[in-house]
Amino acid sequence: MAGEIVKSFASPTTGPRGLTFDGKYLWLCSNDSDLIYQLDLNGTVKKSFASPGANPYHLDFDGKSLWLRDYTALKIYQLDLNGAVKKSFTPVSGNTGIALDGKFLWHSDTAAVCIYQLDLNGTVKKSFASPGTYPRGLAFDDKYLWLCASGTDLIYQLDLNGAVKKSFASPGLA
Repeated sequence: MAGEIVKSFASPTTGPRGLTFDGKYLWLCSNDSDLIYQLDLNGTVKKSFASPGANPYHLDFDGKSLWLRDYTALKIYQLDLNGAVKKSFTPVSGNTGIALDGKFLWHSDTAAVCIYQLDLNGTVKKSFASPGTYPRGLAFDDKYLWLCASGTDLIYQLDLNGAVKKSFASPGLA
């Protein structure tokens, strides 16, 4: 069963990379403009601010703050909703995707082909091998991590110890 597009709108930028939702607004980061945009659900830009890094790539929201992963700086930033940096740290190695689970920050690492669980100061709590090569995007659904791995073109549902619950082909391959 294929998914249906419920709504769409043009991106305010040609290089959209990360997207998250805060319960009211979408937040989008762009590596062509190095901006972070707040959008209403019709795609209207409500505000924007400069990214603290030169290549913003992934975003998540923890209920109060935005968390941004910058590809070039190899940093993870915690930002208030006006773009002020609350803290930043460099993860154990290169990073790709990020997701928050309410207590920990997870990040995928394409170089080590690993998924790391970090505390909110960047200390590694645990890690496990990615089930797919070139792990990229991560999301958390209140129980499981979801990982897309571009090396295998699969999307994986993982428990928090890395066990694969299920996987399926990325719908973009058709």
